[in-house]
Amino acid sequence: MPSKDLTITAPAESGTRESSRKRHIAGAKSNGDVSTRPQTIGFVSLGCPKNLVDSEVMMGLLARAGAQLTQRAEDADVIVVNTCSFIQSAQQESVNTILEMAGHKTNGKAKKLVVAGCLVERFRDQIRKDIPEVDAVVGTGELENILDAAGVAPAPAQTNSPFVILGSRPEGDARAAQGRFSRDNWDGAVADLPNYLYDDATPRILATPRHMAYIKIAEGCDHPCTFCIIPQLRGQFRSRRFESVIAEAERLAQSGVREITLIGQDTTCYGEDFSLKDGLALLLEKLAAIEDLKWVRFLYAYPNKITGKLLDTIASHEKICSYMDVPLQHASASVLKRMKRGGGSDVFLRSIEKMRRIIPDLTLRTSFIVGFPGETEREFEELCDFVREAQFDWMGAFSYSDQEGAAAFSQEKKLSEREIERRRKHLMSIQRQISKKKKKKLIGQEFDLLLEGESEETDLLLEGRTQMHAPEIDGKVFVNDFPEDLDPKPGEFYRAEITEAHDYDVVARIIP
Repeated sequence: MPSKDLTITAPAESGTRESSRKRHIAGAKSNGDVSTRPQTIGFVSLGCPKNLVDSEVMMGLLARAGAQLTQRAEDADVIVVNTCSFIQSAQQESVNTILEMAGHKTNGKAKKLVVAGCLVERFRDQIRKDIPEVDAVVGTGELENILDAAGVAPAPAQTNSPFVILGSRPEGDARAAQGRFSRDNWDGAVADLPNYLYDDATPRILATPRHMAYIKIAEGCDHPCTFCIIPQLRGQFRSRRFESVIAEAERLAQSGVREITLIGQDTTCYGEDFSLKDGLALLLEKLAAIEDLKWVRFLYAYPNKITGKLLDTIASHEKICSYMDVPLQHASASVLKRMKRGGGSDVFLRSIEKMRRIIPDLTLRTSFIVGFPGETEREFEELCDFVREAQFDWMGAFSYSDQEGAAAFSQEKKLSEREIERRRKHLMSIQRQISKKKKKKLIGQEFDLLLEGESEETDLLLEGRTQMHAPEIDGKVFVNDFPEDLDPKPGEFYRAEITEAHDYDVVARIIP
């Protein structure tokens, strides 16, 4: 099979690039290695919350070495782009952004461009060869190298954290022996898989609003999914120590954070690599006891790792959001077998029934891949029927993306992009009707609302979230009314009544 190269094309005009992910921008200021005046260092972070935490760690390392943060790329002498490489559209967005930031070297004041993240793990040599404006690269397991890459000297007393895998899972070791993590055919990939994992002593500069933060509780993935290259990009599954997560959460709460979202490629495997049973449930119980926290949630639950203990823990603690994100990927047993996921519509429906029985107010989110190689019309219709029956609160659908290094890359019977897009739109049209009906049922109900500030849509509306809304990925709550004597403040919680509903968003009023 020939190598699949990264497509390098001219960047879209500023403000016209389409993206399903929010682009976080921050920066840093420090003394340069060749200039007597201070250099400015700007960050652009792309992709998922896990990638954002990596950016926050790199910014924290720079800040500890004497840096300050700025958000203006046009003012930066050094620009860092932390990239995503999960699917082809993410790769293209990363390339567009790199080329856009390279323009600040050609036509602006920037002197150095650093590329970090998953795209580096996949296309390290090609980035250096085909984008000559790039001066340095930093992989997902090399976060502490950002100091050298940006030309910032470590603080005198600063020492690097060890790159250590804390433990291992028999499942992961077996997959490693089977070649699951192989990336020998990736030009430029370093020999060692990433094994870095930050802890509570690692500095972080939050790029989120001060009232919420993500905590990465694990890194890497051992699952054999044939559509995915995350294990090669991120390494084997490894958990942070229990005490380290609690210490970080307590410090964040003391600094004003009121909502914590736990993230990892698979949070439901948390602790298995050091023989901790029901580790996620135990962790949630401890976090729920932190007085200053208001909401705790977690993302990305693997279907067969959802235990009764986990469900009981969610149901019994008010602070733990009754919210689960369970990416099922498909519902046809035959497609799931080709994906090496297992399960099927009947198994999933029984699991969903159990989740909703134990957690009556559960908000359930999932995502699916349409157009997987060999997906027949019958298999697709089975997925559609399942979505109609399951009645998810939130759902995303992704077009299958061919990735070299994933087992599905060599599978036959690939569908055309046109057919894949037709199926994706059809599936989302089914979910749109489900969502519309569910949102209408919320009218007249009251919820605790976390106010986030002025709406991005218009400054005439405020915007917030309920427990039903995870940060950045779900619909929005627009606030158009509040008591005259109230001065609503971002980051504060208010009681609100839903007054109007649309396909995915709702309108609410803050009540006394």
